[in-house]
Amino acid sequence: MSRMPRFHFAFAVDDLARAREFYGRLLGCPEGRSSDRWVDFDLCGHQIVAHLAPPRESPDAASNAVDGDEVPVPHFGLILEWQAWHDLAGRLTAAGTEFVIEPHVRFKGEAGEQATMFLRDPAGNALEFKAFQDEARVFARTF
Repeated sequence: MSRMPRFHFAFAVDDLARAREFYGRLLGCPEGRSSDRWVDFDLCGHQIVAHLAPPRESPDAASNAVDGDEVPVPHFGLILEWQAWHDLAGRLTAAGTEFVIEPHVRFKGEAGEQATMFLRDPAGNALEFKAFQDEARVFARTF
């Protein structure tokens, strides 16, 4: 039986200790290999790597209007199961996380209806976590 390929994503951070706190403790990503310049994290089976380097552009460099929100570009994240998304939103809210876009449901009543939230890591990298009540709708067209 084959499995879905895992993605690998490397990104810049300006402080590895803060990256470990954010990705490891707050988001619950187990740590993999590391050096004094980078740290591997397991993001639900996907390998993300925080590299010690100055971010290449301002965190507010670009955004795109989506359903009334200004979505930061670039960003990365996960599509979670519905309850896992609510659990994470609750944990982040309880931890006093400052959201770029507060947890909410967008495209209500449309094919692409989804729960979504955006936040930044301590280095300013934008992350999105979303969920669909019906997983078959992940790639549904909304027009």
